Amino acid sequence: MFIQIIQGTCTRQDELRAVLDRWPEELAPGADGWLGGTYGFTDDDLFVAVVRFTDRESAMANSERPEQGRWAEEMMACFDGPVEFHDSDDVTLLFDGGSDEAGFVQVIRGRVDDPERLRRLIASDPTELKRMRPEILGATLAIEPDGTFTETVAFTDEASARGGETVEPPEDVQAELAYAMAGATFYDLHHPWFGAR
Repeated sequence: MFIQIIQGTCTRQDELRAVLDRWPEELAPGADGWLGGTYGFTDDDLFVAVVRFTDRESAMANSERPEQGRWAEEMMACFDGPVEFHDSDDVTLLFDGGSDEAGFVQVIRGRVDDPERLRRLIASDPTELKRMRPEILGATLAIEPDGTFTETVAFTDEASARGGETVEPPEDVQAELAYAMAGATFYDLHHPWFGAR
């Protein structure tokens, strides 16, 4: 899987949403390899998109389509300033990945010096996590070559997610979480929306 993260400040949220809502109908039919996307705004007007393709080649081919270029210009015009793009084909799934049924999504951006350690944490046996944190529907972990990562966690709803945060994980998991989340930034998408093939 290939994931592209797009983020930038946008105070014209309705305009951006209208442009984004046209993409599945107008451009998705010709976007080979597109799997879906998770979108939302934080309380301080940061827009975050996590877009999934089967592979990097499909994503790059989509970017080169003239109609995609015209649409992207419209999208970029909605932002208040610069927009960041982060690409990764180093993707690990928790459970079945994200979920379009999520009522709350948390996007976590951080950096680690041992990506394999982070991968092992996400890919470990999920049985205990499912028991302790039933509100977690799934997650994707995208790691860039320099160790920067974006984890996108789908929850049933925000109240359950906040309640789950009070559950103490086992000590060994606590240590791994502390390592992974040191210096990380959390972006809360209170009203996420989704696109899917």
